[in-house]
Amino acid sequence: MVLSAILLAATLQTNVAAVTKIYDRDHAKKLVPMLTEVISFPTTQFDTEGHAAQKAWLAKTAGDLGFTYRDAGLISEIELPGPSNAPVLGLMVHGDVQPAEADAWSFSPFSGKADEIYVYGRGSADDKGPLVQALLAMKALADSGIGRTHTVRLLVGSDEESNNTDVAEYLKTHQPPDYTLVIDSEFPVVVGEKAWNALSLTTDAKSERPGITKPYAVSFIEAGLSASIVPDRAEVKLLWKGEGADWEPVIAAVKAAKLPADTRIATQAIGTTLRIVAYGHSSHAGVNLESGRNALVALARALDGLLPTGGANDLLAFVRTAGPDIYGTGLGITDSDKLWGRYAVNIATIKPNADDPKLSTLTINIRRTPPRTGPQLKAKMEEFVAAFNKSTGASLVPAGFYGDEPLAFDPNSKIVKRLLADYGAATGTKDPKPAISGGGTYAKRLPNSIAFGMWFHDKPYPGHDVDEKNPIADLQKGTKVLIHAVVDIATGPKMEKPF
Repeated sequence: MVLSAILLAATLQTNVAAVTKIYDRDHAKKLVPMLTEVISFPTTQFDTEGHAAQKAWLAKTAGDLGFTYRDAGLISEIELPGPSNAPVLGLMVHGDVQPAEADAWSFSPFSGKADEIYVYGRGSADDKGPLVQALLAMKALADSGIGRTHTVRLLVGSDEESNNTDVAEYLKTHQPPDYTLVIDSEFPVVVGEKAWNALSLTTDAKSERPGITKPYAVSFIEAGLSASIVPDRAEVKLLWKGEGADWEPVIAAVKAAKLPADTRIATQAIGTTLRIVAYGHSSHAGVNLESGRNALVALARALDGLLPTGGANDLLAFVRTAGPDIYGTGLGITDSDKLWGRYAVNIATIKPNADDPKLSTLTINIRRTPPRTGPQLKAKMEEFVAAFNKSTGASLVPAGFYGDEPLAFDPNSKIVKRLLADYGAATGTKDPKPAISGGGTYAKRLPNSIAFGMWFHDKPYPGHDVDEKNPIADLQKGTKVLIHAVVDIATGPKMEKPF
C-alpha cells in the first residue's frame, strides 16, 4: 500500500508538471486578453444585453477551445468530456457582477483595462477572473493528452450577486456533478461559510413629528449600492422651509463632526437646498469588511443633532446605534467563536421603497455564525428594534429578515484533505489550514460542492470594491493551483464519500 501511494504521488506530480508546462507555453499569455474581454460585458442584475453578450462569448470561447457548450438557461455548461459514464468533476463560477457606480471609479468599471501588474474592472476578481482561470486550466489538461477518468464540467451562473435562483432552477432539470469546486472564495479550501442575513427597517424618511424642529426639512436620503458592499457614498438633501436660507451654521456643524477614519463629508449649498454627501471606501461585506470605510455611518455621525425629529433622523439614529464597529456590538451581538470568529455586520443601504416611494428602507447585512439560528437572530433583532422605537419615539418597521444558514464541512473529510494537499504541493506551503469565510458561495446551493480559491488570503480581497483589480501574478499562480487540483481529481479514481 505504501509503495502504491508513492507511485500514485509520483505519477500525479509528473502529470501536473506536464499540464503546467503546456499552460505556461501555450495558454498563460491568453489569460489577460480573455479576462479583459469578458470584463467588458456589464453583467449587472438588470443588464440583459450584457448577459446575452457574455453568453454568446461563452459559447464561442468554448468552441474555440474545443469544449462542449450547452445553454442550460440561467447556467451555462462548458464541458471537457471524459470516458463514457465517467464521474463528473464540477467547477463553478458566476458570470454576473455587483453594480458599479462609474462616477466613483478612477477608470471605467467595464473597460477591460490591464497593465503589466493588474487587470482592472468589475469582476476581475469576483468572479470573471476565476472563470477565465478555469477555462485555461481545462484547456491545458485537454492538450496534455493525459488520460482522464472524469468529465470536467464548468458551470457558469448568472445571478449569484442578486436573486441567487440560478442553481435551484438548474437542479430542476439537471443532475449536479459528483463533486464540485466553487472557485469564488479563498484558498486553500473553505470549511465554513457564515450565514448571509439581512435586516430591513422601513419608515417615511420625510415625515416629521413633535420634538426637535428645524427651519429646514429632509427632502432626500439615499446610501449604498447593495447589501454586500460597504457603502462608499451616502447623501442627504435639506430644503429650507422659508425665506432667507442660512446654511452656514449647519455646514459648520457638519464639518466639525468627528467622522470614522478615512471618511469625509462634502457640502453644497444652492439657494434653499443643501446637499450633504459622505464618502468612504467600498469593500466586500463578507470577505473584506475590515477594509471598508462606511460612508453611511459617517453621514449619520455628521448629522447627529442636526435633523428635525422624524423619519430620516430615526434611520440615521439607528445607524449610529448599530455602527460603532463591524461586529454588531451596537446591535447587542457579542458572539465570538474560536473557529468561526465574530459576526460581520455591514450597515449597507438606505433606498426608496419600490412599492411605496414615500417610504425608505435601511438594510443591514449580517454574516452570522453558529450556534444562533436565523429565527433566533430575527427574534433578537425585532426585540432590539422595538426597544429602540420605545426609547427614541421612532416608528421603524421591520420590513424583512432574510438569508440562509451557515455551511460547514468536516475538516478531516477526504475532499478537504485532498484539496489542502493539492494547495500545499502547488504553492510549497507546509501544513496549510482550511479557511472560514464570511462570504456565501454556490457551495450553499449546489449539492456536493465546496469553495476552493481563487483568492490568496495574504492580501485584502478586492471583489465588490470601487476600482476592483486583480494582480496578474496571482491570477497565474491561482491557475496553477487549480491545475494541480483538477489534474489530481480528474485523472484519479472516483472519490467515494468525499465529504
